[in-house]
Amino acid sequence: MPFNSSKLSRDEIVARYFPHYRLLAPQPHTGLSGASCIIEQGTHRLVLRQHHDPRAPAFLFRRQYHALRRLPASLVPTPRFFGGGWMAVDYLAGETKSVLPDAQTLATMLYHLHRQPRLGWRIALLPLLEQYWQQAAPGRRTPLWLAQLKRLRHRGEPRPLRLAPLHMDVHAGNVVHTPEGVRLIDWEYAGDGDVALELAAVWMETEATRRTLVEAYARTAALSAPALLQQVARWRPWVRMLMAGWYELRLAQSGNQQFKALADEIWRQF
Repeated sequence: MPFNSSKLSRDEIVARYFPHYRLLAPQPHTGLSGASCIIEQGTHRLVLRQHHDPRAPAFLFRRQYHALRRLPASLVPTPRFFGGGWMAVDYLAGETKSVLPDAQTLATMLYHLHRQPRLGWRIALLPLLEQYWQQAAPGRRTPLWLAQLKRLRHRGEPRPLRLAPLHMDVHAGNVVHTPEGVRLIDWEYAGDGDVALELAAVWMETEATRRTLVEAYARTAALSAPALLQQVARWRPWVRMLMAGWYELRLAQSGNQQFKALADEIWRQF
């Protein structure tokens, strides 16, 4: 696969590397954003996508590609190409739903992921939290935010219960229900970390549904449910800060007041 670092337009990528593919008419599809699109040759479809954040370091996008190469097709869309600022992966024929799979199905999928070989880079939350603080709008840097950040910095990240490859953005829109089973897309935040961090970060509607997921995972992974619940609870303040900081960053970048409302809702939880 080419690893040319120079940026190419979508049409240049298709003409140079996929001359026999045709570009499908734009259509809504989970996992597509910005200049992403679907291309097709016969019955074979690929999702062609750019990094959604042009300000982010290029190596982060390359890490996504490496993560997909290391993980099995029973979890991820198979990667086919990386170069010119673009990635192509197999199109997953399936359905995305408005809710996550049931707790046991989700626990089984996550345990399958966590049993894979490690990716080779660790997820570190504190540098991200400090980056979000620094890049937020000055007027949004409240004493509450600073106090919480200092508290977590002093406490330090919890010691991992079990290290494994993590997805770190599990929500309904990133789960594709295919005839062969559920698959995960959008691996931009993937890395190695504590399995309890993954469970703490799953986008659940209530803490009661999270508890059900954690208990199902504990049964599947032969772990102590009380110990796993306790470890997930240790990670929850970190995850809440991560979400609030990300919303604050997007608010500063876009000015979209929806991000302000989302951030304010999390700050109220503190």
